[in-house]
Amino acid sequence: MRIAFIVTAGAGVAALAFASSAAPTNAGPAAITEIPASCASCHALKRPENPTVDRLWSRKGPDLWYAGDKFNREWLIGWLQNPTTIRPGGVMWFQHAKPGDPRDTLDTTAIEKHPSVDAATAAQLADALLQLKGDGLVTEGEYKADGLNMTMAKMSFGKLRGCSSCHQDKPGEGGVSGPELYDAGKRLRPDYVLAYTRDPQRFDRFVWMPRMSLSDADLQRLTGYIASLGKEEN
Repeated sequence: MRIAFIVTAGAGVAALAFASSAAPTNAGPAAITEIPASCASCHALKRPENPTVDRLWSRKGPDLWYAGDKFNREWLIGWLQNPTTIRPGGVMWFQHAKPGDPRDTLDTTAIEKHPSVDAATAAQLADALLQLKGDGLVTEGEYKADGLNMTMAKMSFGKLRGCSSCHQDKPGEGGVSGPELYDAGKRLRPDYVLAYTRDPQRFDRFVWMPRMSLSDADLQRLTGYIASLGKEEN
């Protein structure tokens, strides 16, 4: 098999798997004060105390215990109503890889679809999920948008730092082992992008995305480019 054994970035993100469960009986009518337990069948809603490689390989959906650090509310509400594929190969891309010529391909038909919910439920679920935050993983305001050279930022993503080997910044352009990023500016919070890019293993000890020991200038440039995707022409 010639697909490279490479990483998800986090940015990412991948498809969330929330069930459209009814509200807890102690919450008022049509209100959700807790995330339905069915969500935990695919996602980690609490930080694993003893993460293992086996847990990473067997999980059905991305971890959500830091969803409040990661997602923008407006995007999350819209996505829950109309789920789309974020990771071209699913949560574990290599499970859907098949030999091909001249290169291996992905069997996207085998990727499980995410259920949708109505607008009111989506807003309530989003608000509940955004309460989940990692303790000190992300520093609010660390990303500085001023003075960034977007030409250099785009070059850093596509050539200098090799992000496009795993991620797509435009549909069909880039790798497929990580989540697509062409709407990342709508989906992800910039401070999260910076923190995750700096040290992915702080979020998941065994995740494949490499820690590249980037300078602060590199981190700001890459974050600025990723934060622009989906908001304007690049």
